[in-house]
Amino acid sequence: MKRAIKYYRIIWLQHDLVAGLSVFFVALPLCLGVALASGAPIYAGLLSGIIGGLVVSLISGSQLSVSGPAAGLTTIVSASIISFGDYKIFLLAVVVAGLFQLLLGLLRLGTIANYFPSSVIKGMLAAIGIILISKQIPLALGYNEPDFWTSGLLNIFTSRNILGNIDEFNKNITRGAIFITLISLPLLIMLKKPFAKRISGIPAPLLVVIVGILVNFVFTYFNSNFSLNKLQVVNVPPNIFKNISFPNFSKLFSLSEVWKDGLIIGLLATLETLLCVEALDKLDNRNRITPVNRELVAQGIGNMLCGLLGGIPMTAVVVRGAANVDAGGRTKLSAFTHGLFLLLAVMLIPFFLNKIPYASLAVILMVTGYNLTKPKLYSNMWSLGWKQFIPFVLTILIILLTDLLIGVSIGLLVSVYFIVRNNFKAEYKITKTQHQDIETQYIKLNSNVTFLNKVKLRKTLDEVPEYSILIIDGSECNFIDYDILEIISEYSNKAHDKHIELNLKGIEKVKIMAVH
Repeated sequence: MKRAIKYYRIIWLQHDLVAGLSVFFVALPLCLGVALASGAPIYAGLLSGIIGGLVVSLISGSQLSVSGPAAGLTTIVSASIISFGDYKIFLLAVVVAGLFQLLLGLLRLGTIANYFPSSVIKGMLAAIGIILISKQIPLALGYNEPDFWTSGLLNIFTSRNILGNIDEFNKNITRGAIFITLISLPLLIMLKKPFAKRISGIPAPLLVVIVGILVNFVFTYFNSNFSLNKLQVVNVPPNIFKNISFPNFSKLFSLSEVWKDGLIIGLLATLETLLCVEALDKLDNRNRITPVNRELVAQGIGNMLCGLLGGIPMTAVVVRGAANVDAGGRTKLSAFTHGLFLLLAVMLIPFFLNKIPYASLAVILMVTGYNLTKPKLYSNMWSLGWKQFIPFVLTILIILLTDLLIGVSIGLLVSVYFIVRNNFKAEYKITKTQHQDIETQYIKLNSNVTFLNKVKLRKTLDEVPEYSILIIDGSECNFIDYDILEIISEYSNKAHDKHIELNLKGIEKVKIMAVH
């Protein structure tokens, strides 16, 4: 026991402490930015990051993943908060989401992600990226009237309102925020390049935040008109624990939407987590494999705590996990350390957090959104063919026009359609020969023949001409559905009436029961 403690202390001091500090610098602006994009209180993102670091990391079996609020959930979280109109009711949905994940883990259903086609998942993430970018544009421009932006955007360029809308738009944007955005966006893009990562030891998101703070400090110091107002910088309460919202349990069973939204959030959080740990396992040079059911238990407990304590839902996040790997993290102590640093930052330096411009966070989220929906992704999906590209594009379009659940469902149905269509073509083969003016048709059934082949097989049998020979060979089949056996058995009577010689190989007739 003492040797194990000594070993982990050495590993922590030599590797995980530095890695945890690096992940903290990446996670801090993301926690704030995701909360902002979700329409939740700023402290809610910090709480989720703290719980992900201090609680989930200890329960999880993953050594490298880091959990916290995820950009992939911002769309559904934002819509849910607006729908309920009360953050305390939304927190109930987060508790339900955590309970759903916990049950999935306990029932050992961690393989659920394997049943979603990659084209649909990629389409979902691409749509989230597009929505994430569009939601950050007003903040990047320092726009003070989000209601006008939402309701007036479609009318900005109408001939009737163009001058009035441009005038109002001009009054409500802030030059200082635009200036910070124009500096921060190219800076962040440049810092993401491989050469910049080798030069700078400071994580790119943190450097962008520092630049934003310094620029606004210069504006304020010189009393410039470009100075940001208090609505355009982060506002974390001095004592975060006095402002925590708790769920309103009186609505738990009176609002069905709580359970509906909770299940959707839980499903999406599960998919994102499982995809993340799969990706991180590939980055682990020690070839450690994350136990997915234990991961879902950890995420479930974490999200239940988030809901109970006022945080937004969390997942394992690729950005944080990849930062952990890059910084040399060895064990889950690096994720725990990052959570400890988040807690200390909230308790000791909230005044520093409150100097961060929203425009800086908007830039970080816009780049995050772009990474989810890169042009290269679309060209890659196109190169895979229509069967991959159509579900991918339809998932994006339906999500943008409706919501995540409908978009993913329709994308899934389209993918199933292509599977069924291929199944029709693959499960039997017909060969026709002619001998002494007698036509012989040979139908070779392949490995598995299911009820999906009923329509086509029945049509094929009906087209067999009179006074011919028909051979149906199922000798090499692993499985023949009862529906198929029933069709063949029914056809034996028709074959006799049409003077068709029917020969069956490896197929047993079944008794036909009439239904009245």
